[in-house]
Amino acid sequence: MQGIGNRGWLAGVTLLAALLIAGCAAKRGPVPVEDRGTMANAPVSAAPAVPGVPPITTDPSGKPLPGIENYGKPGYYAVRPGDTIRRIGTETGQNWRDIARWNNLDNPDLIEVGQVLRVIPPVGAAGVPAMPPSTDVKTAAPSMSTPPAAAAPAVAAPAPAAAAAASAAAKPTPAIVTASPATPAATASGDEDVGWIWPAQGSLIAGFDEAKNKGLDIGGKAGDSVLAAADGRVVYAGAGLRGYGNLIILKHNNTYLTAYAHNRTLLVKEDQSVQKGQKIAEMGSSDADRVKLHFEIRRQGKPVDPARYLPAR
Repeated sequence: MQGIGNRGWLAGVTLLAALLIAGCAAKRGPVPVEDRGTMANAPVSAAPAVPGVPPITTDPSGKPLPGIENYGKPGYYAVRPGDTIRRIGTETGQNWRDIARWNNLDNPDLIEVGQVLRVIPPVGAAGVPAMPPSTDVKTAAPSMSTPPAAAAPAVAAPAPAAAAAASAAAKPTPAIVTASPATPAATASGDEDVGWIWPAQGSLIAGFDEAKNKGLDIGGKAGDSVLAAADGRVVYAGAGLRGYGNLIILKHNNTYLTAYAHNRTLLVKEDQSVQKGQKIAEMGSSDADRVKLHFEIRRQGKPVDPARYLPAR
């Protein structure tokens, strides 16, 4: 009888456990799957996603993120985790102060993941200085591209009928007849013709490795000259990017940027124009294990092997 009682007790416990498991499963239900293609707050026109940027459209309080209506449009950048306004300026080849101004940022250090920022000058905006073609952005983000030349509408050729009327008029209209088309942005072939020189005289201590080293490491002594590898404009000068120390970034044209890292002293300022061979810094060991210059060439935002571009020594 005792054995029968034990078996009955065990059967009861087993049944109770089964009922509990079934009840939990019924309450929990299947794991919900978020359909990101049909979000209620998804940007209008189904703008393409930017790699690495979550499709967030509102902040924790439910308020739409600034600029979300421009998400995925050319010339705009969606803030990614870990981004700072200075890093965004570096990636897009723009001065971070200009980006802050174009987006009316009261505090440039306060930006949110998913927030969408303009990274090219507003067309025709009051108070925005005219910028030469070389400052147009080619690659603001992986999925962004340069929009058609903004100056085209302003210099569009008159319709045939209007041209005929102008030529037949008693008084010529020099403003229309003699107006020259705006100088187009540099062609791809022109952008490639940079005329590089070596940025330092020391020996090469580390070559390019796409996974481990995005440029060349050139040895030397503290205080050795660091030279601009080509004509350009300073778009960054500071120590705000971890791992680079005192860093200078030059923009040469629509296609190429160069970076000069680990300097002891910076001799140029942001927005300053520099000439090929000009001394822009002194070699150092800031944020590095030894004195060296880390030199990068970025083509349309992507690091390339500088040895393929620099002249043979």
